[in-house]
Amino acid sequence: MANMSNRQEFQRIGIISTRFCGTDGVSLETEKWATVLSRLGHTCFYFAGASDRPDDRNFIVPEALFKHPEIDQIYVACFDNHIRAPEITRKIHLVKDYLKEKLYEFIRRFDISLLVVENALAIPLNIPLGLALTEVIIETRMPTIAHHHDFFWERKRFLVNCVWDYLNMSFPPHLPPVHHVVINSSAANQLALRTGISSTLIPNVMNFDQPPQKQDNYTQDIRQSLGVLPHEKLLLQPTRVVPRKGIEHAIEIVSRLDIPARLVISHASGDEGYDYEKHLRNYAEMLSVPVNFVSDIIREQRGTLENGLKVYTLWDLYPHADMVTYPSDIEGFGNAFLEAIYYSRPIVVNSYSIFDIDLRPKGFQVVAFDGYITTQTIEKTRKVLSDQNLMEQMAVKNYEIGRRFYSYSVLERELQTLLTECFGEL
Repeated sequence: MANMSNRQEFQRIGIISTRFCGTDGVSLETEKWATVLSRLGHTCFYFAGASDRPDDRNFIVPEALFKHPEIDQIYVACFDNHIRAPEITRKIHLVKDYLKEKLYEFIRRFDISLLVVENALAIPLNIPLGLALTEVIIETRMPTIAHHHDFFWERKRFLVNCVWDYLNMSFPPHLPPVHHVVINSSAANQLALRTGISSTLIPNVMNFDQPPQKQDNYTQDIRQSLGVLPHEKLLLQPTRVVPRKGIEHAIEIVSRLDIPARLVISHASGDEGYDYEKHLRNYAEMLSVPVNFVSDIIREQRGTLENGLKVYTLWDLYPHADMVTYPSDIEGFGNAFLEAIYYSRPIVVNSYSIFDIDLRPKGFQVVAFDGYITTQTIEKTRKVLSDQNLMEQMAVKNYEIGRRFYSYSVLERELQTLLTECFGEL
């Protein structure tokens, strides 16, 4: 383990979560943090149950993954129950002790001097991992940045449980070495009210200092591959298919536009089941709305499927969308919102609380609705889709706001301040 009293200017940083792969918000934001930290001269290593980071920087422990069978068994036993069986308590501690040993091994192997914990001390999908991290931090007094994307009290599925003792202990832990970071002002307020913990607000970011690369020949056939007809408008829903995303609203918008349009949904249902996707398919059929679920050909990297279909990235999709739909009821911040702004796409957005509190006051120009679709919502959406000049004016203004408030430069300044708090002036 690194000598705590003799720090070098450049840190060896251990980034920890249940997984680092795919296009979920935590994985994407972690990559952005790692990029900026590396730009500052630091070296990042990864502890997770699954990771697509370089092999020589990875430390994979299958039990850290929230989908691991043992972890999933613990999760099912802990939530939607008021009484915890003794065997579940024993299993939690057995897995916790194993993960704790692995965390110590990770710290020793890579000579870690700082921990960055990505959401594993906020959302209790892997309770043993949260407990193990808390004990390691207590025992080592390792400087730690706990990057919280969303808290358990923000999700209905965590509120009925038999693990309040563990939640109060580790999600998140109130410890002197831990510097807490939240991604929106509401989370900062609630964290302080509920736990007495103060935090630093660092919003999600995009690399607005470097505009997107121009599209190459690879994506020339993308609209055809997505099943969009030449005369149709492409409305892109760039999210997972889970109930809080409010995708019914996007389907309703397409149904009421009275112009040829198709909704394309980029992501799969994920870890919350497929009932909602079935509901959306039935709802779209009832309204005669063309909806394409295309997660099979959207991956982290371009390529080809076994059946010969071409694979695209999410970043390939944005430039070809006529509009982005973002009708979420709840969001921790809104990655897809920033992505749409970065790719200069107009966006129709439900006024979820974080949008109203943190984003709208910055002056973004969007089509906004408040909980349900009105005639004005449809008229404004139709106007933006039909007026190229208006679309470009909105895009230019929104991009400049994004550059000022949500760029890598902003993130770099905030991370430098946090590192100073951890280690002092170097």
